[in-house]
Amino acid sequence: MGTIPPAGRLYRFSALDAVAFGLYVVLAAVLTAAPAPVTNLVRQAIPDAATAVFAVNVAFYVLVGLFAVTAAWRVIARDMRILATRPWFTVAMIPVSIVAMLVLSAILVSLTGSAAASQNQLGLQSLVQQLPPWYVVPLLVVLGPFVEEYLFRHLLIGKLSRHVNIWLCCALSVACFAAVHVVGREGLALPALAPYLGMGGILVAAYVWTGKNVMFSYFIHASKNLLAVILIYVVPQQLLGG
Repeated sequence: MGTIPPAGRLYRFSALDAVAFGLYVVLAAVLTAAPAPVTNLVRQAIPDAATAVFAVNVAFYVLVGLFAVTAAWRVIARDMRILATRPWFTVAMIPVSIVAMLVLSAILVSLTGSAAASQNQLGLQSLVQQLPPWYVVPLLVVLGPFVEEYLFRHLLIGKLSRHVNIWLCCALSVACFAAVHVVGREGLALPALAPYLGMGGILVAAYVWTGKNVMFSYFIHASKNLLAVILIYVVPQQLLGG
């Protein structure tokens, strides 16, 4: 991906990183432990249940995302300049990475038993089916992937690896990424974790391979989510298990 300029202060933890990470942890814990009270409170202003859930998720990702962008804007600008040096290579590698992600996920699912959709996955699928694309795409394709790449790649690998062995950071990134997507009654069951372990593994590999380029892993993540959203809208609901 070309010569990467010296990192300098770009990979030092900052107060904004701490705020963004703290907000994510606290808000995610609240929404996981007590989703109904939060949604019911929002429904006083937005009666429709699906729209209320969407509003809660948008508020969550916008709030964390504002701190994430403010903390990482120099890295974002630097990584975009690097990707712009080889635009066709970047564009070509995104679908290759998605195919690799699907293959690895399928292998992990086959090794862990039959595929099992997590409560998080089922909830998102239901939400997408009830809302128009102009609601869903900004949340699942733009906001969500950026916040997650900032947290699980930029912070847990890019910055933490200044203090901890990078391979341990990679393992932590994959494990945490998979774990936060598996909520509900399934706990940390491997069949539910497997697809996210595959996805996280490829995102980590892409991030490290490109010299810790968070925008490259973001574009892969966003493209994978866009593909999933398109499939949910295009494929008949009964074929998706709805």
